[in-house]
Amino acid sequence: MDGALIVGLIGMLIILTAFVLNLLKIVTQDEIIYSVMNIIGSLLLAVYSYNLNSIPFLALQSVWISFAVYKIIIIMRN
Repeated sequence: MDGALIVGLIGMLIILTAFVLNLLKIVTQDEIIYSVMNIIGSLLLAVYSYNLNSIPFLALQSVWISFAVYKIIIIMRN
């Protein structure tokens, strides 16, 4: 297994963990940790997609990161 694949798998696991924690109502979308997990996971997946030269996947991760950062700003203002 190469390093890029490991980075991608870790990113995927972080995002899926945030998703499952939210579904189980352990973490809500209004908690900073949820958005932080999405940012970290998406950054790792962005690295992976860059290594694959997958522009659509890289664009998806960029949008995901942008909205997670936006959500943190909203949470911190309240």
